[in-house]
Amino acid sequence: LPPPGDSYGVLPRPFRALVLLNPQSGSGRALDDFHAVVQPMLAEAEIATTIFITERPHHAHEKVRDEDLSQWDTLVVMSGDGLLYEVVNGLMERPDWKDTMKKPLCILPGGSGNALAASVNYYAGYDHVAKKKLLTNCTFILCKGLHTQMDLVSLSTASGKRLFSFLGFGWGFISDVDIDSEKYRWLGSARFTLGTLQCLAKLRVYQGRLSYLPVSAEQGTAPAPRDPSTPVTNGQAGHVLPPAGTDAPGSLPADSLLAPLGQPVPAHWTVVPEEEFVLVYAIYQSHLGTNLLMAPAARLHDGCIHLFYMKAGISRVALLKLFLAMSRGTHLDLNCPHLCYVPVRAFRLEPRVAAGIMTVDGEALACEPVQG
Repeated sequence: LPPPGDSYGVLPRPFRALVLLNPQSGSGRALDDFHAVVQPMLAEAEIATTIFITERPHHAHEKVRDEDLSQWDTLVVMSGDGLLYEVVNGLMERPDWKDTMKKPLCILPGGSGNALAASVNYYAGYDHVAKKKLLTNCTFILCKGLHTQMDLVSLSTASGKRLFSFLGFGWGFISDVDIDSEKYRWLGSARFTLGTLQCLAKLRVYQGRLSYLPVSAEQGTAPAPRDPSTPVTNGQAGHVLPPAGTDAPGSLPADSLLAPLGQPVPAHWTVVPEEEFVLVYAIYQSHLGTNLLMAPAARLHDGCIHLFYMKAGISRVALLKLFLAMSRGTHLDLNCPHLCYVPVRAFRLEPRVAAGIMTVDGEALACEPVQG
């Protein structure tokens, strides 16, 4: 049964699925696993499939941005989280994004980082599993044809990028692990364990300002217009985005909670007093990876960003303990004074210098001020 407050749609029978598959993802087994595990289940469930195999980065992005998708009832992504990120952003670039984003999306784990698949498995009430068992569970959910809503977070950067993210935004330690471990993709999810140990050995501290709008804050009046001559942090000239969400057809949704990046955050936001961090991670789903239950309270559409930040000064031993506890989702029970967690509606991060890797849904971003 769906949790109270969740409403589910059901796909028609039989239904038609476009499967976007990256044969290079993870340890390179996605296509074999699709034929061995997924295809027989879909055939039995009377799901007609068209397989689209990606041949290069952004291939799926272009496909879903430009193609007439009306012939399919659902889009299925069989890969890691990176391919779903491409698909979501490709769909959001369509002039008819409002309608297209109503088309159900399904994730089947085929990468080394399968955070959304692990989260969906967790929300469905299944036991914690990985690899083929996780793939079987996610395929079974697809076969049932149930679908519900999922939050997206709108991110904007100082250089004027607008991105849509379904999983999380990170800076510092976790992003370093994610990107530094790319070279070990062939190891599957073990790449993250190896990456964590390597990044622990050269633990870095990052300087910047973090601000947020807590869920508990009253959603009062809109921010008052600020003096546009306010200096921008880092001395960079502010690139002000045109106001999104004006009534032009196809215009993107308005970032109603955010002040422009060159201006101070609204007065009812919280500014974190510390400015030295080991990591900042804003996650919107429960899992950061198959074996990392980072936000046990998260749900698919709770309208909430689960913001974690770790202040400088933590020892390597304490940090390792936290990561080991995160596999069971018990890291907050350790009451580590360096780790802070707050549910928020919006956040802003302004690095003091362009140092460190930023990631969105596991993909690298240039380090610059960003808000969501």
